[in-house]
Amino acid sequence: MRKIWIGLVKLFGWRFEVPSLEERPELLHCVVAVAPHTSFKDFFVGPAVLFSVGANPRIFMKKEYFNFITRPLLNYFGVVEVDRGNRHNDMVGSAVRLLKEQQNACVVVTPEATRKPVKRFKRGFYEIATQAGVPIVLGYMDFKKKVAGYGPTIVPSGDYEADFQKMIEFFAPVNAADPKGWYYGAGNNEM
Repeated sequence: MRKIWIGLVKLFGWRFEVPSLEERPELLHCVVAVAPHTSFKDFFVGPAVLFSVGANPRIFMKKEYFNFITRPLLNYFGVVEVDRGNRHNDMVGSAVRLLKEQQNACVVVTPEATRKPVKRFKRGFYEIATQAGVPIVLGYMDFKKKVAGYGPTIVPSGDYEADFQKMIEFFAPVNAADPKGWYYGAGNNEM
C-alpha cells in the first residue's frame, strides 16, 4: 500500500531528494519537522517522502480527521490522533514516550501546528526532541519545484532561538502549496 502511495505521488510529477538510511541513520529515530504546512495537499506528498526512505513515521494529526471510515487507513499509515482542543492532551509526553519505547520510529510534526500563517513555530516538536534525546530532521515539500525531501539534521542545543533561526534559514526559500499561508516565504514576512 505504501508503494502505491509513493507511485501515485510520483505520477503527479513529484520527485524525492531522500538519502539512504545508511547515509542518514538518524531518520530511523528522530523528530521530523516538516514545513511549510499551508494546505491539506501536504498530507498527500509528505507521507510518500517518509515511506520512500523506509522510515517508520508516526504522523500527528488532529482528531477531526478520524472517523469509522478513515481511522483504519490512517492508523495503517502511522497517523496518531491528537485532540488539539484539549490543552491537557500531553502530546509532547505521548510523543516522548513513543520515541523512548520504539527505537525504530520517527515522530512527524508540522512546526506551525496549523495551515494558517504563523510568525512563530510552536515549541512542541523541539521539546519532544529534547526530552526524548533525539535529533530534529528538517523535512520539506516545495510545491513550485515539485520536489520533497530531507534537509539538515539539528541536534537541539537548548538554545531554541538559535536553533529556530537555523530552521528558518533552511525553510525560507521553500515554496509552499499556498504561498500566502507561509509567513517566512519570499516577500511574505512583511505581515
